[in-house]
Amino acid sequence: MNSLKKIMMVALTVLAITQSNAQINNAKIETVKIYGNCGMCKSKIDKAGSQKNIAEVVWNKDTKMATLTYDSKKTNQEEILKKIALAGYDSDFFLAPEKAYSSLNGCCQYDREAKVEIQAELKNEVAIENISTVSVNQETNQLQSVFDNYFLLKDALVKTDGKTASEKSTALLSSIAAVKMETLKVEEHMAWMKVFKDLTANTKSVSETQDVEKQRDVFNSLSQEVYELIKVSKPKEVVYYQYCPMKKMNWLSKENTIKNPYYGSQMLSCGSVVETIK
Repeated sequence: MNSLKKIMMVALTVLAITQSNAQINNAKIETVKIYGNCGMCKSKIDKAGSQKNIAEVVWNKDTKMATLTYDSKKTNQEEILKKIALAGYDSDFFLAPEKAYSSLNGCCQYDREAKVEIQAELKNEVAIENISTVSVNQETNQLQSVFDNYFLLKDALVKTDGKTASEKSTALLSSIAAVKMETLKVEEHMAWMKVFKDLTANTKSVSETQDVEKQRDVFNSLSQEVYELIKVSKPKEVVYYQYCPMKKMNWLSKENTIKNPYYGSQMLSCGSVVETIK
């Protein structure tokens, strides 16, 4: 009887995957382990990772293995597993925020003791040494401190002040380290996980030199990462995304007036507004 039951389960899984393949273009199929306990977990995992005509997740509560079928031109395994993690379920790649895990029903709270170190690694990604912590108001947009320190760094580069730019970058690093990823909104969380490593590395690179030209070389990439965050967040004021045609580089500003951080007083007004973010 048990053998018959397993055969039927496999057949149903194959049928579900075949049906999803017929609806999903550019279908790619992968299997990954996702942690959970019961039928309620299956319902939540399948729903969290699935998206009509784009992705289909079928999780097996006995094997803990999930079959991911997705349109490879519209999404990927990483994005699907992030959504499932935000619903409270760990995989071998992403850990659920503690708040999401704790909100699961008692029967769904699987054993995750062996994952403590992995969870700490995910939250910190890389060690940031000798950085003092800063107070971030969690009642409002906690990314605002990141944005504010970015603008102070930009202003220092406009003034061609390498010393101040280094100091403001150190403050920006502190703001980055203070962000509690698990408390971010879904869209912010996804963007944060995408840019965190590069944002940290580029900011650290600027903080370690007072050579303005070296700082400016990195600032474009840093600006792209902050742009990704500010687009999904709600800054407290209008932000202007600006472009330097000479350098072919972008930056963000709280002012509509062009003050070019890549040239400073040499070509202060070189550039234009390419997007207004409200």
